Amino acid sequence: MSPQPPPPAPQPPPPPLPLPPPPPPPTATAPPPAAAAAGEGSGGGAGARAGRHRKLKLLMPDSRPVDKPPLPKNIHSEFMTRRRTVKVTKPRYDVSLVYLTRKFMDLIKSAPDGVLDLNEVATTLRVRKRRVYDITNVLDGINLIQKRSKNLIQWVGTDLDNMGRRVLEYEKLRDELADLSTMEEALDELIKDCAHQLFELTDDKENAKLAYVTYQDIHSIQAFHEQIVIAVKAPEETKLEIPAPKEDCIEVHIKSTKGPIDVYLCEVEQGNPGSKTFENMETSPSSESKSAVHLDHD
Repeated sequence: MSPQPPPPAPQPPPPPLPLPPPPPPPTATAPPPAAAAAGEGSGGGAGARAGRHRKLKLLMPDSRPVDKPPLPKNIHSEFMTRRRTVKVTKPRYDVSLVYLTRKFMDLIKSAPDGVLDLNEVATTLRVRKRRVYDITNVLDGINLIQKRSKNLIQWVGTDLDNMGRRVLEYEKLRDELADLSTMEEALDELIKDCAHQLFELTDDKENAKLAYVTYQDIHSIQAFHEQIVIAVKAPEETKLEIPAPKEDCIEVHIKSTKGPIDVYLCEVEQGNPGSKTFENMETSPSSESKSAVHLDHD
């Protein structure tokens, strides 16, 4: 039996036909004149195909200028004038938190037992309830009010009736502090003046000759009456040391390296100013000397 021939290979499917181009969008251009269409005669079909591929004209927006009102020359000044007018008609102080807090405190003072309804507060102050919560949250945080219910709060701080008295006390203390500050400044000026005068007295050679006191000068001092006064005459750079006083005496150590030290005992009597005692206690001619004076307590 003879072999059968192989079946024929399948043929590929034919390619898809190209779709016709979409029709052009309608335009507002005028149709071609009839004379041109009539003149084509038998070639009208070819003319139609040629017209199909004709370039279309795009519609452009109207570029004619639009009449606008002219801007004023002083537009900046006019804007600032309107802005100031708005500020005057709506001052921000009326809605500030400080202003609302003061009004809130006035309502607490007039409320019985310091109890307020937050809804009534918002209505009285003509603000949103959120603004009232801003005040109550701060007062609650510093333990000046407490919430009794959802919309009721009560003042638990100091007595508001005595607040005026405390304000007066605060103002009085503030005035006293101001006076003390003024007095302190005056004392500072006096100290500076005394330091300047002392410097001029000790630094001037002419004034250095007058750096001494007399018995009459000591007697004229009221604090020295009925007291024992010790006068010391020593050269420059003399060191004077007074240790801590003991139970029975007071020690005074005087040391000099540039000359002798003269110590005088002066007893000032109040009853008989004519009588005086001015005794030289010790005179040391050595170049370096050290003196100790012991005073017994009564």
